[in-house]
Amino acid sequence: MQELSFDRLDADGALAEAAERAGVVSRGAFLAGALGGSAAVVGLAAAPAAAQSGGPGARDASILNYALTLEYLQAAFYTEAERMKALRGRAAEAAQVVGAVERAHVKAFRDVLGNKAVARPSFDFQGTTENQNAFLKTAVAFEDLAVEAYKGQAPRLQANSALAAALSIHSVEARHAAWMRYLFGVEPATRAFDQPRSKQQITRVVNSTNFITSTPSTQRNRTPRYTG
Repeated sequence: MQELSFDRLDADGALAEAAERAGVVSRGAFLAGALGGSAAVVGLAAAPAAAQSGGPGARDASILNYALTLEYLQAAFYTEAERMKALRGRAAEAAQVVGAVERAHVKAFRDVLGNKAVARPSFDFQGTTENQNAFLKTAVAFEDLAVEAYKGQAPRLQANSALAAALSIHSVEARHAAWMRYLFGVEPATRAFDQPRSKQQITRVVNSTNFITSTPSTQRNRTPRYTG
């Protein structure tokens, strides 16, 4: 297993380039922040608009909290998969790499939202992290859902800094989706265009999984192995 680094995550420089094009932070500052492990990995910490206003506005905060909840879900899923140690080969490596990225997304959102950040919920993944086939199938669904969610909310963001952050994460989620599809044996991309999903559609899908629960001990009469 190679050591995880920002250079591996942003091998072609797409994240740094996107942040610079958006006018949020220079490429040099972006790379310096990312290599230092700060929230600048998604262009959030250096955003002047957020700094001047003391944080995102109410509408943007609501959208970022929605994204944070999805990142909580993904980070918890991959973290549990790592801890269960039921995965093998490339799937195990993918869980480790993607899990670290999702945890970085969580930290970035929590940093920029501050006391506006929603609390981390509890999770019960119902055995999907304990079987390689179930894990990969669920990972494909999660990553596809995240891409659709970011695509649906990006046009609604008001601050340029928040939009730049969402777009930089969106591209990473798209790469994760392609990676998981490849590992599961699904074509990474078969259509010329992708459609977004609304918050209501995404929420309906997430709720249908019953992975997020406020009373995990009542689900199948057991406490989930990982609760966030």
